[in-house]
Amino acid sequence: MKILVLGSGGREHALSKKIAESSLVTKVYVCPGNVGTLMEDKCQNIDLEDLDDIINFAKSEEIDLVVVGPEKYLMLGAVDRFRENGIKIFGPSKKAALLEGSKAYAKEFMKRYGVKTASYEVFDDFEEAKGYLDKVKYPVVIKADGLAQGKGVVICSSKDEAEDTLFSFMIQDLFKGSGKRVVIEEYLKGVEASIICITDGKSIKPFVSAKDHKRLMDNDKGPNTGGMGVVAPNMYVTEDVFEKFKEDIMQKTLLGIREENLDYKGFIYFGIMITEDGPYLLEYNVRFGDPEAQAILPLLKSDLVEVILKTLDGRLDECELEWIDGASCNVVLSSRGYPLSPVLGDEIYGLESIEDVDIFISGVKLEGGRFYTNGGRVLSLTAVADNLELAREKVYKEIKKIKFDGMHYRRDI
Repeated sequence: MKILVLGSGGREHALSKKIAESSLVTKVYVCPGNVGTLMEDKCQNIDLEDLDDIINFAKSEEIDLVVVGPEKYLMLGAVDRFRENGIKIFGPSKKAALLEGSKAYAKEFMKRYGVKTASYEVFDDFEEAKGYLDKVKYPVVIKADGLAQGKGVVICSSKDEAEDTLFSFMIQDLFKGSGKRVVIEEYLKGVEASIICITDGKSIKPFVSAKDHKRLMDNDKGPNTGGMGVVAPNMYVTEDVFEKFKEDIMQKTLLGIREENLDYKGFIYFGIMITEDGPYLLEYNVRFGDPEAQAILPLLKSDLVEVILKTLDGRLDECELEWIDGASCNVVLSSRGYPLSPVLGDEIYGLESIEDVDIFISGVKLEGGRFYTNGGRVLSLTAVADNLELAREKVYKEIKKIKFDGMHYRRDI
């Protein structure tokens, strides 16, 4: 089989690597890919931007399957477009992708089907939203309705902070339209978890749980980022929490997908908060998380391509997902200035000396045989071991071999 993966980040590197491991696969094209996918076995990068050009490439190369990485392609309706052209593609339709593309739509969907989530109100008028701040309990959560690259959620500890957030979202238009409508939501206290599932629209299966670390600094200090590291499984997702998640969140979401006839054959990411009253759903993402993919996929023993093909055929219920009996730890290395103003172009040393862990590239440029930083999140390392303590020990040992100016990483993943 020839497979095309869409995307250019660490998630797409992890997906391409796992897909290339399948005995069914002879070639993996990655569009546009990155330095990491360039060096993976069976993989070749394709430098195309326009969706029409990508579709024409898939036709001319007789691609057997397309796997979508980032949300931007899903929101553009890539799944619908490829299917219209007779090309098999894995991911939700444009309509189904609204579960991530609009937080207001997602919250209303949760409410309709009894998915356990925080109470909320939706506003598209600044003065009305501002007035509502007199009625809420602090801290309160304000979310930009649309996509904001993981930066559109702010926990406000006071009314002044909440007003400033609303002003930056709705008046200053910080997110270029995505924050013109906002969700003001009850703050939930607890521990976050990521549970990524796969669904064919009829059945749904969870992957191993994970714990992302969004804040830039140790002890969850500093600004939110796209993610500074992940451990899997999440030690807070006990058997009891997992059963409640399946009953109160996962199965009710599947009911909604069925009832609304959403064309959904793909990954679905549940961002949950584990509270004293059990798990609550914070948000949906309609694709694999980044860097969750880099921590979860190395633990998967099953052939991912076989699972995807059965999902597309509506036979996911026939799959039994098998996992390595152990744990993984993924740590992200970021450039100086990240996340606000990342500095690019610093030379990276030591990659050739890394042993016994996976390197996943996010933002790296290769010039004249040398590696340079080319993004806020530069790369990440993932170690797999019998338990989390050993995985952490292994990954932090290898990180010490890598150096570049301003290199930053958390020591407490």
